[in-house]
Amino acid sequence: MPTIPLIDVKAQYAPLIAELQQAFADVLDDGRFILGPNLAAYEEEAAAYLGVPRTIGVGNGTDAIVIVLDALGIGPGDEVICPSFTFYATAESIARRGATPVFAEIDPVTMNLDPEDVAARITPRTKAIMPVHLFGRPAPLAELAELGPLLIEDAAQAFGSPDVAGHGIASTFSFYPTKNLFALGDGGLVAVRDEELGERIRLLRFHGSKAKKVFEYIGYNSRLDEIQAAVLRIFLRHLDDWTRLRREAAERYRELGLGELVEVPEDEPGHVYHLFVCRSQQRDAIRAALADEGIATGEYYLPPLHLQPALAYLGYEEGSLPVTEQLARENFSVPLWAGIDAATQERVVDAVRQAATVPA
Repeated sequence: MPTIPLIDVKAQYAPLIAELQQAFADVLDDGRFILGPNLAAYEEEAAAYLGVPRTIGVGNGTDAIVIVLDALGIGPGDEVICPSFTFYATAESIARRGATPVFAEIDPVTMNLDPEDVAARITPRTKAIMPVHLFGRPAPLAELAELGPLLIEDAAQAFGSPDVAGHGIASTFSFYPTKNLFALGDGGLVAVRDEELGERIRLLRFHGSKAKKVFEYIGYNSRLDEIQAAVLRIFLRHLDDWTRLRREAAERYRELGLGELVEVPEDEPGHVYHLFVCRSQQRDAIRAALADEGIATGEYYLPPLHLQPALAYLGYEEGSLPVTEQLARENFSVPLWAGIDAATQERVVDAVRQAATVPA
């Protein structure tokens, strides 16, 4: 029986192989591999797509966050509120700058930051709130913006959603190969509305320099290279179609009755379904049963960040964030990508149905 992957990236780029090969050839013929014409063009195209004045390509999504924090002067003595239920890079970037990650609780339905809990954790040391558009579902930016501190959007999982890059002072993106808009390697992007901030980020990504001779800041070596920029220019033209296919696949899971067996994500117009993450108290049994059927699943983020060894110095204990901890124990994702076919989804739902009927 064929194995069903969690995400089939190759299925998305396979129809574009000839176009990709031509793009590679063009870059080789041009001979410029760093800060060349493809990056300049992609930054303009991405800015137009996102509706912002400027974007800056960087080496990866983690660097995007670190450089934004640096550009804003956030560091030792400052606090940044973020979710614990997210990938480690969110809090790691804050800690890397010497600032303190302050973990807030999440909404049990949306899995995004709970504005009411965020408000309770704001102190005079709070310099920013960093919401994550988790699994492609937009965070409640308007409500968070009303709380006062700067918003820095971690939009690594949500490129393509019309609801990102609207309220934050900066939005950061990752182009890791499993993302909705992906590169064929590492890559990242920062979107900004403030030109002065954008210029500082542009300098910071290249050792704090404009032209490799005069260095204005202690910077980074973090640049989106020409090959990846050329790839992203091609993929960006297909992103809206891929998003439509992801949303259709998500709706198909509901139509097939998956929501009668486990808790499935609610839909909303801006959701781009980076992953289709469900909940069940029988999570481990369901995942084991699907694995026996050759169906890949995922689980996130266990242990959550406030219980990770590297962040133990922050002093959180088990029970500190009960909603987050319960969600970490119960969530799992099922296969979804742009173009997954109905028969594959039917097989997934049938396997869940067989597993979910077994007594807990």
